[in-house]
Amino acid sequence: MNLVDFFKALSDETRLRIINLLLNVSYLRVRDIVEVLQLPQSTVSRHLAMLKRLGWVEDKRVDIWVHYRLNRRLNHSLLSALKELFTHHLVFQNDVNRLQHRESFGTGGTAQESNG
Repeated sequence: MNLVDFFKALSDETRLRIINLLLNVSYLRVRDIVEVLQLPQSTVSRHLAMLKRLGWVEDKRVDIWVHYRLNRRLNHSLLSALKELFTHHLVFQNDVNRLQHRESFGTGGTAQESNG
């Protein structure tokens, strides 16, 4: 994959919001992302497919669910910088707050918080 395609993932707010969520947990299912971002399933699935194609996420089937996580080969310094940038923008903070609220009530299938 070339560098332009890799960074193309960062050119869309929905994809940035998905990356932000995945920076805060080990994995998420499509339905988790749909509920937190309050977007249609088709929109989330389309953006996850692009993130996967561009090398940002990987997926794994577990029973009937597909779990998505950030690609483990991504540069940790890049991910840390993105996470820091996200903390300064309300839309990303609100997404993480909804995710944490959802997890605290046991309504999600998300994994333990990631170390970033």
